[in-house]
Amino acid sequence: MPVSIDEFESGDLPSGPSVPERVVQYLLSNRDHAFTRAEIATAIDANPNTVGTALSRLKDRDLVRHKGEYWAITNDTSRIEAAYDIHAVTERLDADDGGIDPDEWDAVAPDPDHPDGPDSEEERT
Repeated sequence: MPVSIDEFESGDLPSGPSVPERVVQYLLSNRDHAFTRAEIATAIDANPNTVGTALSRLKDRDLVRHKGEYWAITNDTSRIEAAYDIHAVTERLDADDGGIDPDEWDAVAPDPDHPDGPDSEEERT
């Protein structure tokens, strides 16, 4: 869904479930059917290319199944529950501490050849 350029520039963008979350929610609520990428995109009102990317990534995580042009939710509901447990914890932690600022993270991250790291001379000998 498009946003106005003013919303874009201000950073005041709509929030809500991500496309992958919406895909999983849709497939889970319709777990007795399989759908094409276009059908899923229409159902969740998302760009088909974005849905395609989400489906591929969800498949890599074994959260959806794919046969031909059809997609369905995994039969392993415990896998879905585990994925969303991790997601919920991450969201809660981000809300508690404001999330991770990638620039701040990079500024304090150790160099790959840090002497105390696994690539130290002591561990190589």
